[in-house]
Amino acid sequence: MPALQWLRPGTRFRLAEMPEVTGVLLKANECRALVRLDRPEQDVECTDQEGQPRRFPCRGTHVTSWAPTTVVEPVSFETHFQDEENDMSKTATKKTKTTKANKPTKAKAAKSNGKLSCLDAAAKVLAEAKEPMTTKALIETMAAKKLWTSPGGKTPAATLYSAILRELGKGKESRFKKTDKGLFAA
Repeated sequence: MPALQWLRPGTRFRLAEMPEVTGVLLKANECRALVRLDRPEQDVECTDQEGQPRRFPCRGTHVTSWAPTTVVEPVSFETHFQDEENDMSKTATKKTKTTKANKPTKAKAAKSNGKLSCLDAAAKVLAEAKEPMTTKALIETMAAKKLWTSPGGKTPAATLYSAILRELGKGKESRFKKTDKGLFAA
């Protein structure tokens, strides 16, 4: 006899050890099986709108977790179960993203106070250099030429590396070229 973990969701089953216990498998994985158990049928009495007593049989349900290795006997399969219970399994239509037109970026004006930014100073050093340089060498050269000094940051080379990579993302407008791992040229 199969265990709950091997049944499809929606399978009506009967417990192997206690055939009077029936239910429906909602979902199962390697850790637990979620089942909807049928409660015993009982007669319910209520009063209708005209004041007349009405009796009808009723069966309640109870949702609980069982071990996925619980041995059961499959009885039937509820085909309508998939539509009601597993709405998440339906395939959703994917929305296509609309792409925004790239606006042409304007060249930034030079700062009025005469100080260069780290990125501007790196571009100037690389333009004067004959060979590609690492960001650490760029920071040292910028400090030696007094173009730019770190305002107290602990890793200015890493910050410059990140800024250069962002500028490389601009494509043809970029002032830098990556020649090798960690090496940049103008």
